[in-house]
Amino acid sequence: MSGKVGILMGSDSDLPIMKESTKILEDLGIQYEVKIVSAHRSPHLALDYATSAESNGIEVIIAGAGGAAHLAGVIAAITPLPVIGVPIKSAALNGMDSLLSIVQMPSGVPVATVSIDGARNAGILAAQILSVKYPELRQKIKDFKTSLAKGIEAKNDSLA
Repeated sequence: MSGKVGILMGSDSDLPIMKESTKILEDLGIQYEVKIVSAHRSPHLALDYATSAESNGIEVIIAGAGGAAHLAGVIAAITPLPVIGVPIKSAALNGMDSLLSIVQMPSGVPVATVSIDGARNAGILAAQILSVKYPELRQKIKDFKTSLAKGIEAKNDSLA
């Protein structure tokens, strides 16, 4: 087994985006758990999750949220684990509010941030972080990147 990732989202409306993380983690054989945890509506649940994640076997956390998007930052403020933030596109500002809320963290509380609705990349980044510890996962990531390159080569061949 290659690590375990906690996937958090502020609302069940974020699930269609965050499922992209689960798909790539499944493809790479990485265990994960999915939880709805709101930094604003359930702050005690967020605190409980952040303080117990490490003892529950979580090694990397992906946190997606829209709007004020404080979930990733709140989790990162509490846990020593790496946290990856996924800004979810909002109706009001097309996700720029979410992006800025996640990426503008104060010194000492880093959150790795992917693109707006970039949950797939968050899953890939979580796998790359875990691959430092799990050599078999490193090879799966190399194979994945090779398949990306082959896909581009095939598209170029079809243009010819």
